[in-house]
Amino acid sequence: MRGFPAGAGGAGAARSSAGPAAAGRGGKAAAAAIMRALPGLVRVLAARGWGRAPRRCLGAMSQYGTEQRGRPNSADYRLYFKNADGKYISPFHDIPLFAGSKEDKEIPPKRSRTTGSEVLFNMVVEVPRWTNAKMEIATEEPLNPIKQDIKKGKLRYVANIFPHKGYIWNYGALPQTWEDPNHTDNNTGCCGDNDPIDVCEIGSKIRSSGEIVQVKVLGVLALVDEGETDWKIIAISADDPDAHKIHDIDDVRKYKPGYLESTVDWFRAYKVPDGKPQNHFAFNGEFKNKDFAVEIIKSTHEYWKALLHKKADGGNLKCTNVLVRDSPFCCSEEDARSIVQSAPAHVNGDSVSPEVDSWYFFTK
Repeated sequence: MRGFPAGAGGAGAARSSAGPAAAGRGGKAAAAAIMRALPGLVRVLAARGWGRAPRRCLGAMSQYGTEQRGRPNSADYRLYFKNADGKYISPFHDIPLFAGSKEDKEIPPKRSRTTGSEVLFNMVVEVPRWTNAKMEIATEEPLNPIKQDIKKGKLRYVANIFPHKGYIWNYGALPQTWEDPNHTDNNTGCCGDNDPIDVCEIGSKIRSSGEIVQVKVLGVLALVDEGETDWKIIAISADDPDAHKIHDIDDVRKYKPGYLESTVDWFRAYKVPDGKPQNHFAFNGEFKNKDFAVEIIKSTHEYWKALLHKKADGGNLKCTNVLVRDSPFCCSEEDARSIVQSAPAHVNGDSVSPEVDSWYFFTK
């Protein structure tokens, strides 16, 4: 072992052929040599990280938790959010856009988490990959829990348009962003859709509804949905095995061939089973790169800041928050707790109709 004097080995060898007295003297000499060597050995091991307390590596989800209320697979089901201090918070307003920033500071922060030169964003997962229930942040309810969308009095499920099964990515939103319906986008010629900006996370892991994932932004697709701008950010989780080699939209084409084409097909047709026409896209369905996407995110963050400070008309949107201290909508912890406790208690869920698993075919 490095750090031990050469003489220690010699004493051990002499002990095997000498008498008991010599062996005893050799043993004492070896022990003394080991004691003299210990400080150097400790320094070597310390330099290599031995003996240190393990570092706490907190992922995004470990900083947040969720609480179910109501009955799953029903109209009264809600998923509320808590932070690491156990405070009830809004996933729309209280979770920072940039990973690693303080919850109650202005964005962009001075200490955003990065991987190399890439800034990481927090994503709120609404819909896990391969599932059908259209779960979404309830923007018109206090504290904005996740709930299932309802259309015409029925819970909404996306159809399985052959060959796809449900959502083909982990689908969600970036917190602290807002697509302003009063602003006409110069790129699309349409106003925003009044929601936080959507994210399609293309990593290998199936996430859970309510999970907070730190993602790298790769590009963006400009969907025009019923006359409204509905940006779709393409991103990958920072802890995905492929994240180290996927940095921009062209890398997605290289390492996940066919995924972007399937994404366009999915968004074009997903409302057709409901009797609606196909959607269309700005830029003829061309994906824009990471730099373009980041600029779109920054602009929607600015619209959100205006919303939270009553400088923009949010209509029926609820801006109740706990951590944006200078916002006139900031409420107390007690008020937030009362909001959650007023929701129905969590009970076992209803079964889902087998129709949700049916294929839908149509001619392109």
